[in-house]
Amino acid sequence: MLESRPPVGTGVSFKPDHYPDLADGRFDLSFIEVHAENYMGSGGSPFAMLDQLRQHYELSIHGVGLSVGGESPPDAVHLQRVKTVCDRFQPCSFSEHLAWSTHEGAYFNDLLPLPYTEQTLARICDHIDLIQTTLRRSILLENPATYITFTESTWAEVDFIHQIAQRTGCGLLLDLNNVHVSAMNHGFSATDYLAEFPLRYVREIHLAGHATEQVDDDVILIDTHDRPVDEPVWDYFETVLSSTGPVATLIEWDQNIPLFRTLYADAQRAKTRLVHYANSLVAA
Repeated sequence: MLESRPPVGTGVSFKPDHYPDLADGRFDLSFIEVHAENYMGSGGSPFAMLDQLRQHYELSIHGVGLSVGGESPPDAVHLQRVKTVCDRFQPCSFSEHLAWSTHEGAYFNDLLPLPYTEQTLARICDHIDLIQTTLRRSILLENPATYITFTESTWAEVDFIHQIAQRTGCGLLLDLNNVHVSAMNHGFSATDYLAEFPLRYVREIHLAGHATEQVDDDVILIDTHDRPVDEPVWDYFETVLSSTGPVATLIEWDQNIPLFRTLYADAQRAKTRLVHYANSLVAA
């Protein structure tokens, strides 16, 4: 089974708007990320762009439609399409979300939360085993951004994720913006969350921006990926790197797409921190 492990360095989520900037490989990036569901056609310009980009950068593929936490197993047709994309482009990693987005054949345009129970844990592990067996590669599972919790949950989220990694052998994708969003929405300490997170399974970090929305007397953070990384998220990045050392790090930006130089500035800021912690390890 192939391992999902992006190269240590920085990457960006690819948008066609940025193809002219990236096509000749002149920027200091280790990998780019694309959503699997955008490349399930049979060719054309999307394939041609990825083939050109793969000459310069490693490719990671991020799924958004397998509904890992759904009541039913991942849709067999959709899973085969994901496999076709992975076989075609041979990415360094494939990742998905700790969430659900389908029910009885209906697809929802959201990554929906789950109760953390023994039943849910067993179901998710079965689904990940199926996905990994089909793809013939390990996957990375991303922690969610959440806006509600469930009274029936019997596991803390970090322990639940730890159990999934232990039972399935998958790696973890630690989205630090998701941690910040959930912590602010639910009133817990992101620092405490990260202190308990199973960092030894983390193969990739995501950094992104978020929006705020006023709901009655409360301010809710929304995981929008439509602006620069917020300063508290950079602080959590430092916290994690101080424990893990350098980890593959991606800047996500999926809406209100900026000029490439804006996206690249965040990638370079992340690269500076990775180099700092790499040098610290050498010095030690």
